[in-house]
Formats: sequence, C-alpha cells, structure tokens
Amino acid sequence: MFTSPGEICFSVFGLDIYYYGIIMGVAVLVGSMFSNYIRKHDGYDISEKDFYDIVLVSLIFGFLGARIYYCLFNFQYYASHLNDIFNFREGGLSLHGGIIFAVIFASVFAYIKKLPILKLCDIFAFGLILAQAIGRWGNFFNSEAFGRPTNLFCKLFIPISNRPFEYIDYQYFHPAFLYESILDLLIFFVLFFVIRKIAKKYHGFIFTSYLFLYSIARILVESVRIDSIFFIMNIPLPIFVSVLFIFISFIMFIILYKKYFKS
Repeated sequence: MFTSPGEICFSVFGLDIYYYGIIMGVAVLVGSMFSNYIRKHDGYDISEKDFYDIVLVSLIFGFLGARIYYCLFNFQYYASHLNDIFNFREGGLSLHGGIIFAVIFASVFAYIKKLPILKLCDIFAFGLILAQAIGRWGNFFNSEAFGRPTNLFCKLFIPISNRPFEYIDYQYFHPAFLYESILDLLIFFVLFFVIRKIAKKYHGFIFTSYLFLYSIARILVESVRIDSIFFIMNIPLPIFVSVLFIFISFIMFIILYKKYFKS
C-alpha cells in the first residue's frame, strides 16, 4: 500500500519546500546528464556548450508550456486565482504541454544555430523518458494521478480532499502514477538496448519511437485514471493528444523511411 507523507518536504525560513519540486529537479538533472552521456558515448558531433544551450531552452519553454497548457485547460479556476498561475511548487504541469513547447522552441533554436535537429531529438529522447519516469513520483506526493478504486496489494491511499465526488467513500485507488513510471522505464530500456542499436545512424528514428511508445503507454494509463478534468468528445484530453502523437509519429516514420531507404 502507498500513502503519501504529504506535499511539503521541509521549510526554510518559513518557505515551504515541496516534494514535487524536488522530484522535478532530480528528474531534470538525471535526464540531462544521461542525454549528455549519450551525446559523448555515441559520438554525436554536437559540442557540450551547444548541448547545454539546448537543455536551457528546452527547460525554460518546456516548463512554461507545461504550465500554460495546464492552466488553459483549468481556465475556470485560474481565471479567478491569478496568483496561483505562478505557483509551480505545488504541481500543475502538463507533460504533453511541456513536450510540445520544448520540441518546438528547441527546434527553432537549433535551426537558428544551424544544429542537427534530428540528432538532438534522438539524444534528448533518452533523457526525456528517464526524467518522466522519475518525475511521475511527484504525483505520488501530491496524491494525484490515480485510477479507479482497488484493493490490490499496491493500492494507493488518497485523502478525502483529493477524491472525485463520486468516489468520496473509497480510500484506495490504482496508483496510475506508478504504472506510468514503470512503463516509462520499460520504454527507456527498449530505446537504449534495442532501438539505439538498430537505428542509431538513422537520425530521427529514436525520437519518433519514443513519441510512439510513450503515447501508447499514456493511453493505457489514462484508461485507468479517473482524475482527468478535461474531455474532448467524451475522451480524456491526454488520450486525445496521445492519439494525435501516434498519428504524427506514423507520418514521421514514413518520412524517415523515405529519407533513408528510398533516396
């Protein structure tokens, strides 16, 4: 059974330090370090300075995008709580929003600097999925990202204040955050030990594989979750976006196949 110890880890001079922020910091650090390892170990012709410039751009716009995306789809609350928009410490980041903004702005920056965009995408795919696996534990401390009620041995206790109204009388729920963390780790191992060996010289395939595999994993997890707050045509928004990502990855696979095998 999982039970969060609470959102706040400790306080310094009256300032609360949240587990969520600590976990996010660790996730970013580990993900960046591993992507840099890939850059050096696999001989990508990208300097360390250029690499960390892209890391900085990705972090800035990734976090902004994750927050903007989350707030837009929770507009009713944030329209009347404007100060909370800038309260990153308590959570409220959308992974899909972060991915979209980070990829777009990092690609624009790489294009301006004349850096190989597909190579950079492949390098960052490893660190990104690893960071996601770690970052999902931030949801545990916030008692969020949970699924339907369950009595399985790995059940997650959710405080009454975090339960959807229709499940107010239930205490234990599927730990959807854990399911996604495990799936992210599996994707990381597939990318590192399988796809990296097969497609390393076909730049773009590793990132496209990441996008495809993660989208499938997200659909599986979202089919269990009950805390989605926005729907399109009765479909939870993350499932809708994941299907769109799968479609995009198929298009990217076709383009890359023609680029490397039909030229």
